[in-house]
Amino acid sequence: MRATGWRGRYLVVGFAAGEIPKIPLNLLLLKGCDLVGVFWGDHIEREGDAFRAEMAQIVAWAAEGRVKPHIHAVRPLAETAAAIEEIAARRVKGKVVVTA
Repeated sequence: MRATGWRGRYLVVGFAAGEIPKIPLNLLLLKGCDLVGVFWGDHIEREGDAFRAEMAQIVAWAAEGRVKPHIHAVRPLAETAAAIEEIAARRVKGKVVVTA
């Protein structure tokens, strides 16, 4: 939250593990920013058209190179089980790509 710029938007997407963080509300006042909860499953159900448009925009940005996901590892299909174990053990920072 402290790194959010003036009039920025902080999206709460989920919590991987541990205690749910406490947000000091005075930071929202000081930064004039928004705090938005994002529940992916409900968003797809309630606002399907908006979801599809948002996903199209993200895919376009990725194709343009404007969005670059962090790739933690690339593994062959034969190592899928090991990749899933690494994700489950929370040792992954970014995406794990499995190739055929």
